[in-house]
Amino acid sequence: MATIVLVPGFWLGAWAWEDVTRELRELGHDVRPVTLPGLADRAAEAGPEVGVETHIADLVGLIEDNDLRDVVLVGHSGANVPVTGAADRVPDRVARVVYVDAGPMPSSMSVLDSNPPEVQAEWRKAVEADGDGWRLPLPEFGAEDLAGLSDEQLARMRAMSTPQPFATVTQALQRPDAVPDVPISVIASTFTPEEVKALVDAGIPMFALLAGADLHHLPTGHWPMFSRPADLAAMLSDIAG
Repeated sequence: MATIVLVPGFWLGAWAWEDVTRELRELGHDVRPVTLPGLADRAAEAGPEVGVETHIADLVGLIEDNDLRDVVLVGHSGANVPVTGAADRVPDRVARVVYVDAGPMPSSMSVLDSNPPEVQAEWRKAVEADGDGWRLPLPEFGAEDLAGLSDEQLARMRAMSTPQPFATVTQALQRPDAVPDVPISVIASTFTPEEVKALVDAGIPMFALLAGADLHHLPTGHWPMFSRPADLAAMLSDIAG
């Protein structure tokens, strides 16, 4: 069975993968849910200096210090940046990167850059008003993103979320000139594989790295680890082989 490292998106910690972790372990996989520095049970490590490189180095350290090999590295949403960066640093240890409702970030682009101008403005305003100039609080989301979540699940997510160190949002990912040829899978929840293919075929630069990627569809909201954990675990298990 596979070694699977689960990296949560913004505002979340390893706790977000509890149901998926249980399902995958029952299927026999070695599962390592991650909390990145500055979040959840590692909130004490938060500070203005916690950025993209901090999170990449933490993942690389986890993989190397535990001598993990043939890793299936799973990144949800904003975790696309650290999982991509980690796979670039230790490609000999990563068998596949799986993006959950996300995709690989191009070099020299940040998560903030990838959002519409109005979202960028809202986030910057929230950081200044409620985040001491360096933390991004959990924002409000639209119905499409929240699809499939019960009131209880949504309340728990809001209660347990941690402000995101804003440098992880604003700092660009720097990738090597020769990007390692690590296989990529995408589990799309709020978009479809057909939409991805159309954007690739249209030559949109941000989607160029998904040309030829292994695409899957799990229709639900942006947090399938909450809304469809058993289905997400089954899909991850199939992808991991």
